[in-house]
Order: sequence, then C-alpha cells, then structure tokens
Amino acid sequence: MRLTVNGRVHTLDSALPLSLLELLRDRLALTGTKFVCGRGECGACTVQLDGETVYSCLTLAEACDGATVLTVEGLASGGGEPSLSPIQRAFIAKDAAQCGFCTPGQLMAAHTLLARNPHPTDDEIRSGMSGNLCRCGTYPKILAAVRAVADGEFAGSAEAGSVNAA
Repeated sequence: MRLTVNGRVHTLDSALPLSLLELLRDRLALTGTKFVCGRGECGACTVQLDGETVYSCLTLAEACDGATVLTVEGLASGGGEPSLSPIQRAFIAKDAAQCGFCTPGQLMAAHTLLARNPHPTDDEIRSGMSGNLCRCGTYPKILAAVRAVADGEFAGSAEAGSVNAA
C-alpha cells in the first residue's frame, strides 16, 4: 500500500488489518494523533484524509491506499514555535489546550474548518468542532482560539505553516 502522510510518501505492507490510527502511531511513529475512546466518539484521533476530517480509529488503513493524510505533526512547518501553524499558536496563546488528550483532534478539526471557511461565525465554529470532545471543558478557549485565527490575530491563513494544506 502507498500512502502520503504529511507530504511524505510511504510504501507499507498492509497484510495485517490495522486502523489508520494504528498505522500512524505504530508503523510510522506519528504519535501526535491520540488513541482515546477507540469508537469514534471523542474525536481525539481526527486527521485529514484527502482533505476530509476522519476518525482514524474507525478508518481501515488498507482503505487509504493512494490517499493523502495530514496529521497534527503536519500542521507545523518545522521545529520550534515560530514554525507552528496559526491555529497551533492560537491554541497556545488562548490556553485552549488543557490536559492535551483532545488537542490534536481539536487542532485538525479547526484547521479543516478554517481551510474551508476562513471567516466562520461562532455558530459555524461550534458546528465545525462538534465532533471533538474536551473532557476539561475548554470549549470557550477553543472557540476563542479559532475565532482569533479567523479574525486575523495570528499571521497567515489556516493553511499557513502546514506541510500539506487542504
């Protein structure tokens, strides 16, 4: 199977039935995508698959042959905070990441939302983020971070700083 992840092409043996989450974490050592519920209920494992957000815990890896995947690691353009994408910088500045379990999925959902709708209303943000649960209850801060990027508070567009923008 051939798969492009964060702009890098991988050729993998797909003999074992794996979820996309297992492939990313166990085979490609991309541990930013989190395993939390394993049932597609929390959104912590959200990634982009050919530009669409998916729960990687419910997506079969073999169904991704030929696909392009963007993970939370792919949002940054290199090492250090200056290379973080606008949404990553906003999450830090607005203290939107508490325990961190949901953060990768929240970032991916926000990135996809802003790529599709650079100036969403608060209701559109809530709707776009609705598949991602936060056990710490930082929803107001997550909303503030997405709003800040949409309002241009952070330099660049939703796609800026990403290896493989939608």
